[in-house]
Amino acid sequence: MQVNTNINKTDLYTKYEEVKIQKKEEVKSSYSDLRSQLQKNSMGFSSLSMDAQAKVSGSAKGQMDLNQKDFQSFLKDIGYNGKNIADLSQSEAKKLVADDGFFGVTKTAQRIADFVINGAGDNEGMLRAGRSGIMQGFNDAQKAWGDKLPDISQQTITKATDLINQKMTDLGYSVLDTNA
Repeated sequence: MQVNTNINKTDLYTKYEEVKIQKKEEVKSSYSDLRSQLQKNSMGFSSLSMDAQAKVSGSAKGQMDLNQKDFQSFLKDIGYNGKNIADLSQSEAKKLVADDGFFGVTKTAQRIADFVINGAGDNEGMLRAGRSGIMQGFNDAQKAWGDKLPDISQQTITKATDLINQKMTDLGYSVLDTNA
């Protein structure tokens, strides 16, 4: 068996560069898709979290149009295994939205921030996309609510954003929007 050693190095290099460029474009496209998906998921997570928190806090007006099965599934996904929210007494609801309660500012903000941080890792673009997504979700929840969300939700989104900003700062990224 004879091996051909007359390989045209210029052709080989050209093919290598073509493959490299193609793979680079595929990676860019995949990254863009992932960033977009994280932003959408963060938006939904934030919006549902704000709605759940507002419902538990006792505000009845303008609740989001989400069927009970989907809402219960979301609550289970975030770790809530308590009584159905519609069946809570006033004192049970107050405990859930208290500072140390499951739907309190601290725990809800931490869940929202963790969702973004865990999805983004240490990637600046992904962190920015997730942060943008939670803000859009908050705004969507506010529109669905028909008015300004309760103070607890305002405090929660501020704290969640602060946690994401702290992660970005810890990684050496600016929290300012560089595209503005």
